[in-house]
Amino acid sequence: MLTEAVIGLPDPRLRPHVDRYLGYREHSAGPLVRREAAGAFVVLILGWGAPLDVTDPRAADRGAHGTSAFLAGPFDGWCATRTAGEGAGVQVLLSAPAARRLLGLPLGELANRAVPVDRLGGWLVRLRDDLADLPDWAGRFARLDAAFAARLAVTGSVDPRLVGAWRLLDASGGALGVGALAEEVGWSRRHLAVRFRREFGLPPKTVARLLRFQRAYAVAGRTLVTAPTVAPPPRGRRGDADRGG
Repeated sequence: MLTEAVIGLPDPRLRPHVDRYLGYREHSAGPLVRREAAGAFVVLILGWGAPLDVTDPRAADRGAHGTSAFLAGPFDGWCATRTAGEGAGVQVLLSAPAARRLLGLPLGELANRAVPVDRLGGWLVRLRDDLADLPDWAGRFARLDAAFAARLAVTGSVDPRLVGAWRLLDASGGALGVGALAEEVGWSRRHLAVRFRREFGLPPKTVARLLRFQRAYAVAGRTLVTAPTVAPPPRGRRGDADRGG
């Protein structure tokens, strides 16, 4: 059961890349299993305490097991999480272009997978350890700001044509057809699909379907991701982080 959820807003300079942070605590006396919906976003969990398993029913090797810190997605199908005990951490939801930039690797290597952070780079492991050692949410959110700003300073930018294609598709809520999108970018449909899938994990047609799905969920007032991959409550102020941790 989720016992605490605290919203933190990133430094304004990070807002094009990171929308918000969510600190959480939860307790479960017995196994707690949740089904997580498909999504075009990337979920970063930097947690400590009780480990969890993330499984994709379509392929066992796509999951992560016995870990409290992992990165998942984008996923074009549902997956499940299972945990028990006391856990805490910070969730960050990232768009595919933001994740591509922060991680410094093509998301084609991460699509439909959950990967423990210790397989992705030492900076994420160090960040998780730092967050666990800090005494309150305000300090943790400030540490995330510093880490993400440092990453953006050393990682290369994504091809602006691909970023532009993502923004057009996202702004349309997935309604823009691939042909129209390719015409806007000035590429063939095939070239766009290949580049888009390599850099952002899924082809534009699939992303369009997931964006329509996400919008339908939002209109219905439902959430796509649940604790410990915790869905953010309505946007709060930065001061919300001062409730302590």
